[in-house]
Amino acid sequence: MPDPISWEFAWPYLAAALAGGYLLGSLPFGLVLTRLAGLGDVRSIGSGNIGATNVLRTGRKGLAAATLLLDAGKGVAAVLIAQFWGPDMALVAALGAVVGHLFPVWLGFKGGKGVATALGVFLALSFPIGATCCGIWLLVALIFRMSSLSSLASVAAAPLLSWFVLADLQMVELTAAIAVLVWWRHHPNIRRLLKGEEPKIGGGKASS
Repeated sequence: MPDPISWEFAWPYLAAALAGGYLLGSLPFGLVLTRLAGLGDVRSIGSGNIGATNVLRTGRKGLAAATLLLDAGKGVAAVLIAQFWGPDMALVAALGAVVGHLFPVWLGFKGGKGVATALGVFLALSFPIGATCCGIWLLVALIFRMSSLSSLASVAAAPLLSWFVLADLQMVELTAAIAVLVWWRHHPNIRRLLKGEEPKIGGGKASS
């Protein structure tokens, strides 16, 4: 493992962690996989999103599952790579990965909604927190059949869990920042949820 970084000269490493996380997070796996499968541009169907939920609307469950795993995996990879230089670098890379998925440079800064990548970084930073958030997603999805509601609940739980389970202020701050970003990207879904108009999983067009 590399020697600990002196915080007197830490900013280049922090910038590198943020940039590296961003570049990993910006890889648009949903778009790449659907194009390789001969399905065209996934942004032209359903919600126009590049995430697994919209890939599922192509009818290809395998592609949707692969998109989910790869989007989560890039968050995991960003954190694990940065952890070689310390936990602070891992936190910065985690934020970079989520921002990269939300605003990928390759797609004119118009990306997905960051849920899978957020859950990936949560798993890599603290497996109990990440696993609990994934469990919350699954439970809410089973009860209400709404991907967006599951996503909002799972990321909102992360800062609370970080506080009560880990009592780690930096983790609380990071997970809260990610939750705010994910909730902000879900603002159309939130409006529909409040109106009772949000489609259920498998029930038609949505923008989860």
